[in-house]
Amino acid sequence: MVSTKTDVEKGRKVFWTNSRRESLVGFLFVVPEIAGILLFGVFSLFFSLYLSFTEWNLVGGLDAIHWIGLDNYKAILSDAKFLKALKNNLLYSVILVPVSMLLGLILAAVINSRVYLKELFKVVFFIPYIATTVAVATVFSILFHPTQGAINNILMTLGMSEPPGWLGSTNYALWAIIIIAVWQVLGYNMIIYMAGLTNIPDELYEAADIDGAGTLQKFFKITVPLLGPTTFFLSITGIVSSFKVFDLIAFLTSGGPNNSTNVLVYYLYEEGFQNFRMGYASALSMVLFMIIAIISIITSRMQKNEF
Repeated sequence: MVSTKTDVEKGRKVFWTNSRRESLVGFLFVVPEIAGILLFGVFSLFFSLYLSFTEWNLVGGLDAIHWIGLDNYKAILSDAKFLKALKNNLLYSVILVPVSMLLGLILAAVINSRVYLKELFKVVFFIPYIATTVAVATVFSILFHPTQGAINNILMTLGMSEPPGWLGSTNYALWAIIIIAVWQVLGYNMIIYMAGLTNIPDELYEAADIDGAGTLQKFFKITVPLLGPTTFFLSITGIVSSFKVFDLIAFLTSGGPNNSTNVLVYYLYEEGFQNFRMGYASALSMVLFMIIAIISIITSRMQKNEF
């Protein structure tokens, strides 16, 4: 019996080696992360997919879920408010992403080569990105005030008799949102581009100088091509972020006036948490998921072919 007990103890000692104990400790550390991904990622995705084929009033509890098949998706195709939100979202993305990237690239190139106090300028331009959206929106709601805002006062001083109504105008409200968003993400794009510029060897610019290349030639022939991977990263993250815009619109316009600033995520929020149509809101979220997936696949293939 003594010999058997000793063998068992030896077996336990052999099984719980230092390597296995370290692995167990490491696994226990990631268990909360895995549980979070399964609960808030995988489960939420499949539950939302299921709900997209149902009609469910959120306040009615789980018993109020009724299977209706593809009716939600058929309704989306003829939903004028959804089409308006999609159009607004596409315009927002098409303007915001390239403009913020172009301005960020120009600022990064200028600050990286011709400006003193680079660290100071990095901080100054990056502050809007880390500032809370509520604070940013509050400041711009004052600046964009139709009669007392600083922007319209400047425009009237310059001779414009009827400046835009900005956030209160159906024609200019979305453009005002885009201007704010560009200002907010400009510093982030600049910092990423400056990081990319540090990976370009100085020898390439020195060789270009020997060949007599000008500043613009070096910018377009060396800087822009070698920043291709950085541009791809910013374009993907920018597009995805642009389709998630919510806080600026919720705080400044609530999708108005007359749905002129309504976008997909805000429309989804309205249907799900104001009208309590969780089935329809889930179908909208699936459509949004597919749009982002398609754009990401197309952009990825373009990047592989070009760079």
